[in-house]
Amino acid sequence: MASGPTGYAVIDVETTGLRPSWHDRIIEIGIAHVAFDGQVTGEWTTLVNPERDLGPQHIHGITASDVRHAPTFKEIAGAAVALLQGRVPVAHNLLFDASFLQYEFARIGVESPRLHDVGVCTMAEARRFLPGAPRNLAGCCAVADIQLDGHHDALIDAHAAAQLLRRYLELCHPDSPWPAALKAAADVTWPSVSGTDAVWVRRGVSAERNTHFLARILDRLPQAAQPTQADSYLALLDQVLLDRRISAAEADALVDLATTLGLYRADLDRLHRDYLTAIARAALADGVVTEAERQELDIVATLLHLPLGAVEDALTDSAGTPGALTTRFELPPGALVVFTGEMDDGREAWEQRARQAGYLPHPSVTKKVSLLVAADPDTLSGKARKARVYGIPIVTPDAFARMLG
Repeated sequence: MASGPTGYAVIDVETTGLRPSWHDRIIEIGIAHVAFDGQVTGEWTTLVNPERDLGPQHIHGITASDVRHAPTFKEIAGAAVALLQGRVPVAHNLLFDASFLQYEFARIGVESPRLHDVGVCTMAEARRFLPGAPRNLAGCCAVADIQLDGHHDALIDAHAAAQLLRRYLELCHPDSPWPAALKAAADVTWPSVSGTDAVWVRRGVSAERNTHFLARILDRLPQAAQPTQADSYLALLDQVLLDRRISAAEADALVDLATTLGLYRADLDRLHRDYLTAIARAALADGVVTEAERQELDIVATLLHLPLGAVEDALTDSAGTPGALTTRFELPPGALVVFTGEMDDGREAWEQRARQAGYLPHPSVTKKVSLLVAADPDTLSGKARKARVYGIPIVTPDAFARMLG
């Protein structure tokens, strides 16, 4: 039994959905340590890899490209226990945050304390300290004149709840508003959980770590790429550029294939120019390069880090001998198309558009599927993992709309 609580641990989690019992998961956790006088004494936050899709990304704003660098809950469980033990758990809607934590611990075989039975809920306490305030965090902060910029960022929300906690403590000073919670926290026994050295990852890490994929390719003198090498690389490049973007996962795939084939940066520069020339040849097939076609060429050149003037060179060269790219990805009528993630207008609307265009929406990814349309092309969903294994292209809804004409 602990000698007594050492303060408060204010918690906030961002999740893939609202119900852990429906397989929703934590994707970000923020913890702020607060002393008994209400002062914040420490803070910690990390994204958490849920090993599934991220749910309503328009709400929490977390991208799969960031989460792919993050630890799993199992890898931070020991650190989380160290931050929570000996402290009174606090959250705005404690039942929600505590339920998700309890489910996450249960998934890794750890029986954790029922935090909502021993903690303080700033939402419930608002009835006493902020009468008439809305229940949500933003509403309580507005009534209490507490700044909340960046709502649905776990650490920002934890800090906001910590400020509400401080307001409540000040209103009751010098007495404690929650003597029972203080006693209960002192009696909580946490299990021993291994693993406390995982690196915690903040939002925006992809921008810091995901350099252009060419920067990760060895820079040596070029070799004469064999036709099979060129065909394999260009086929993957064509799939990657279907939606005229290169996601973090796709960049990794290009680097891995180039490394496997023994291609260097100079080899890729030549193959990228060949690819651009092939697109230019297609644009010139009717004798006219439209503004949209020229814009597409410029986008591809930029994505491949080709220099200024590469498009003009490609248009000039396209009148000569055929380039290395002989076949391009096509989506034939009747092709199976799978959708994943929460999309604007709803997934059902996109499936209907696919049917109207002559394609067949399919519920799961198999080797017979031709295309996966994903709200986030870096998604960690099971569908996306299978698509990458099978070499099925993954495109955004916007790109799919362009493919529909």
